[in-house]
Amino acid sequence: MIYSNPLRGPSDVASWIAEGPVQFGTHDDGGPGRAADGATALVLSGSLDAEEHGDHAHWTLWCPELLPDHVRISWDFRPLEEPGLAMVFFAARGHGGEDLFSSSLSPRTGFYPQYHSGDMDALHISYLRHKYASERAFRTCNLRKSAGFELVAQGADPLPPADDAEGLYRMEVIKDGPRVAFSINELPLFSWTDPGPDPLGGGYFGIRQMAPLKAAYRDLRIEKL
Repeated sequence: MIYSNPLRGPSDVASWIAEGPVQFGTHDDGGPGRAADGATALVLSGSLDAEEHGDHAHWTLWCPELLPDHVRISWDFRPLEEPGLAMVFFAARGHGGEDLFSSSLSPRTGFYPQYHSGDMDALHISYLRHKYASERAFRTCNLRKSAGFELVAQGADPLPPADDAEGLYRMEVIKDGPRVAFSINELPLFSWTDPGPDPLGGGYFGIRQMAPLKAAYRDLRIEKL
């Protein structure tokens, strides 16, 4: 185990780095987002009105641990209120090798172009794409490599809408050198191997949502392969 976090409530992410208007909560009333054993889950949502603030209502939340390459990253997830989009960043670092939080990089405020076409490199998987009608009509999980916003792999999205979700769903990312694989509840959704001479290595892990999505998270585990 390299890093673990129960994600039971806001205090568990007090040291995480928020970029943009993220709002923290806890689901502890026995409803959606509560695990079978009764444990609570961390609830994340946006604090700004999506219609009023548009693309500036979205946010990113970074785990402060610098991770090595060759890891398995897993966590529980459940959508609570839609529409919206959920994604994760990993292998994130400054373009040119700088630390992701170096003062030499441009400030980030949750505005998406800062992450996919700015001065940082990362891989990111959007695994709940229910923000727009076109995404809900044909649901996919997308893997992109940035900077550059290059779509490199795609698979089906088996997550149901929030009204149909039951319990928490186990998400898993494998980052093993040039290879990336993604699964939900042990169902493989895609596997991709970077064909380039310089695949991304270690870096930071972050959670991102597009407002007005409200979602529950629990039991983050990062393990060495």
